[in-house]
Amino acid sequence: MAKPKVAIVATGGTIASQGVGPLDTQDYGSSGLPILTAQEIVARLPVLHEVAEVVAVPFATIPSTAIGWAEWRGLLESFAAVKAAHADLAGIVVTHGTATLEETAYCLSLTARDDMPIVVTGAQRPFTGLSTDAHMNLVDAVRVAGDPQSRGLGALVVLNDEIHAAREVTKTSTGRLQTFRDPDVGVLGHVDNDRISYWRRPTRLLPPSERFDIGAIETPPRVDVNYSVAGSDGVAIRAFRAAGAQGIVAAGFAPGFTTPEERAALAEAAEAGVTVVLSSRAGSGRTFPARRYAAQGMINADNLNPQKARVLLQLALTRTREREAIVDLFARA
Repeated sequence: MAKPKVAIVATGGTIASQGVGPLDTQDYGSSGLPILTAQEIVARLPVLHEVAEVVAVPFATIPSTAIGWAEWRGLLESFAAVKAAHADLAGIVVTHGTATLEETAYCLSLTARDDMPIVVTGAQRPFTGLSTDAHMNLVDAVRVAGDPQSRGLGALVVLNDEIHAAREVTKTSTGRLQTFRDPDVGVLGHVDNDRISYWRRPTRLLPPSERFDIGAIETPPRVDVNYSVAGSDGVAIRAFRAAGAQGIVAAGFAPGFTTPEERAALAEAAEAGVTVVLSSRAGSGRTFPARRYAAQGMINADNLNPQKARVLLQLALTRTREREAIVDLFARA
């Protein structure tokens, strides 16, 4: 049986990082050693060829703290190029630092305009670390990307033998291997030695025809996140407006409320034409509709965490400023 052809697009991050020795698993960013390229990763992990025909695609060698809109557009361009060069491509793996991995994965799920599997993976320990998770995570991601079951599920995140939907997964621990979790609805499936098992399919997923085209948009709409704390006075919200914010995501107290001063500042922003979305700093659960906030034009993020609500709002604002259309996107995407 022929092996599936899978492209590995490497962006850097811990999964491609090198420490000064096998016990250098924490401050490896100070090792002075270069981040591995896609070709170097594949060369150092020959077991990949046992599970797929691998195509190494260089992209970047940077930490994920440096990744944003420009890199998301660049990834989509890389995908188009590798698909054009390999008509028999089964799927794509993106290696990525874990800091912003969930945001990149969600953006790709909202912008990749076909059903080819896109699997984003990373690691908590560097490529050279003792008991690194980098090697198995990459092998697992390649297996998932090459599996026909993975088509039509949007972008996926694979780490620690688990398959997650990009919309639902979030990083929950700074250093533990089981850091990526789906707080509300759980994993999609598992990657075991003998098989890949899916238990459910994501339902909150835009069809390819409705996904966003950002290829010609070099600068995204500015969207900022305000984090509510006891006694917050709304100064940051007014500063975001002064800086040109077209959207503001409120990371409010659970279940999605803010201080009175913040609410007043958000109402001022909404009145001035800024799109305001209410998320929660809790990390789990829907933000509950409240008439007093809705009456001031604010939109609920459903159960999207603040960082993902920001991604969706940025994309939504490239298409529309109409409140009800954005409400609909937050209900479906």
